[in-house]
Amino acid sequence: MSTDGGLVRVMNPQVLRDWAQECVLRLDALRGEINDLNVFPIPDSDTGSNMLFTMRSAADAADALPADADVTAVTRAMAEGAVANARGNSGIILSQVLVGLADAVEIAAPDGLLTFSQLAVSGLRLGSLAATRAVSDPREGTVLTLIAIAAQSAAQHADETAADQARAIADDVADGLERTPEQLPELASAGVVDAGGRGFLAVLDAMVGVLTGVTQRRRHYRGILTGGGQPGHPVDETCNGPGDMDFEVMYLLTGAPGESIATLRAQLDELGDAVVIVGDSSSSAERFSVHVHTDDPGAAVEAAIGLGSVSDIRISCFALDSIRAQANSMEPPPRHRRAVVAVVCGDGAAELFSEAGAAVVRADGGVTPEALAEAIRATDSAHVVVMANGSLTSQDLVSVAAEVRSSQRSVVSLPTSSMAQCLAALAVHDPSESADADAYAMAEAAAGARWGSLLLADERMITLAGTCDVGDVLGLIGSDVLVIAPEQTAALVSLVDLMLATGGEMVTVLAGSGVDRDALSALEAQIRRAYPGVELSVYDTGQNDDLMQVGIE
Repeated sequence: MSTDGGLVRVMNPQVLRDWAQECVLRLDALRGEINDLNVFPIPDSDTGSNMLFTMRSAADAADALPADADVTAVTRAMAEGAVANARGNSGIILSQVLVGLADAVEIAAPDGLLTFSQLAVSGLRLGSLAATRAVSDPREGTVLTLIAIAAQSAAQHADETAADQARAIADDVADGLERTPEQLPELASAGVVDAGGRGFLAVLDAMVGVLTGVTQRRRHYRGILTGGGQPGHPVDETCNGPGDMDFEVMYLLTGAPGESIATLRAQLDELGDAVVIVGDSSSSAERFSVHVHTDDPGAAVEAAIGLGSVSDIRISCFALDSIRAQANSMEPPPRHRRAVVAVVCGDGAAELFSEAGAAVVRADGGVTPEALAEAIRATDSAHVVVMANGSLTSQDLVSVAAEVRSSQRSVVSLPTSSMAQCLAALAVHDPSESADADAYAMAEAAAGARWGSLLLADERMITLAGTCDVGDVLGLIGSDVLVIAPEQTAALVSLVDLMLATGGEMVTVLAGSGVDRDALSALEAQIRRAYPGVELSVYDTGQNDDLMQVGIE
C-alpha cells in the first residue's frame, strides 16, 4: 500500500502479488503440519497440500499478468486461477476468499482505486458469504467460522492502519482457531484444531508479514496423522459408515445456467457428502468448481453432463490414497526405538556428542536439509529427536520433519540454537522413558540453559554494548552483543560474570579452534574466587565459527 505524507493512498497491486507469493512460501513450510491436523470431513491428510496447490495457482496467475496490471486485474486473476485449479474442500473454500476480494474490488472500486481497509472489509465479507454458500452442510468450528471471524475483525478495525488492521485480523482468527475443538466434536475427539483454519491463518499471517516485514510467530499446532495415517482406521478398512465415502470427485463445469446449480447440488447431496460448488464470478462464461465425496463417482460426473461443459475431472480413491501414503509401512520395522540427531561443528564436538549418545551431523561448512534428512533415516529408529543447533532455519526443519516422518517414524525437532543447549538436553536424555516424556525433558533442559558465545568482530558496527572495531572480541548472550573487549580473557570473564549475575550452578565452555588458553585459565580462577560452589566444565570442541560457547545451568 502507498502513503503520501502520512495520508493513506490506494492499494498497490504489487502488495497483492507479494502476498500471494508469501502465502505459497508459508503454506509450503506448514504443509506437513496442516496435513497432520486434517481429520474433518475425512482424515485424508491432504488439506495443507490442497491449499498450497490452490494458492500457488493463484500466485502464478497473478505473476503471468503484465507488470503494470492494476488491482482489479490482479485480484481477478488470482480468483480465476484458484477456482480453476482448486484442490479439495479446503482449496475450493480458499478460492472463494480470493473471489470475494476480486468481487469487492469490482463492486467498491471498479477502477482499482481502493484502500487496504476497503479491500479487507468488503473482500472478507463477500468471501465469507461465498464460501458458506458453496458448502452444502456448513459446520461451526471449521475454516468457514474463521473466515467469518476475519470479516468481523476487519470491520471492527477498519479505522486503523493497514498493518494494525491486518495484525488484529490474524490475531482474532488465531484466537478463533484455538476454539475450534470446542465447536466441532470431530476435532475435540482427535485433539486438534481445524486444518483448513490453520491454513487460513497462515494466509493472514502472510499479509501481516508483507505489510510489516515482521514474521508472525505461532505455536506448533501438533497433529496426529503422522505420515498421513488415519487414526483408528487400518489401511485395509473399507468405508462403510455414515458419511464415509470411497471417492473424492472434482471437476469444472463451464457454461451452466445459474439456476441449474441448485438442482446439481441436490443430486450430489443424494449421491454423497462434503458437496461444495463455487463459481468464479468472472465476466466470461460462468464457471463452477464442483467437489463431492461419493461411492458412485460416475453418477457424480454424469449429474453435470448436459448442464454445460465438464472438464478437468479428477477422481481419487481414499482407500488407494491411504495405501500409497502408508507404502513405507511395507518396509521392515525400524531396528531401534529411539535416536537423537545433533548438528555440530568441530572434531571435538563430534566426539563429545557421539559419546553422549547422539548421531552426529557435521556442519563445519554448513549443512543442507537433505543431509539432515538422510541422517535421520540412517538412525533406523522409531522415534527421532533432532537438534539442529541454529544451523538450519525453522522452515527447513519443518520441511525435513514432514519429509522423513512416516507411519513407523516420528520426528521431533527441539528449538536449540547452540551446541551448549544441545549438550544440556543430552544430559537428561533417558531412552528408558517414553518418547514424549523424554523429548519434553530434553526440551525443558535446553530451554533452561542460558547460553552465550565469544566471536571476533569482522567489521565495525554499533551494538548494545557500544561500537566495536574489527578484531575486537564480542561477548554475546543469545544473539545480543553485551560485551566488547580487546582480547579473549577480559571478554570471557566479563561475559560469564554477566551470565552468572542471574544465578547458575554449572558453567560449561565449548572451546573452539581459536581459543586462547590463558582466557580459560583466567575464567577458572575467577570462578574459584568469586563463585564458590559453581562447577566449571571445559570441552575442546574445535568449532571454527566462534571462539567458544558458554552454557549456564
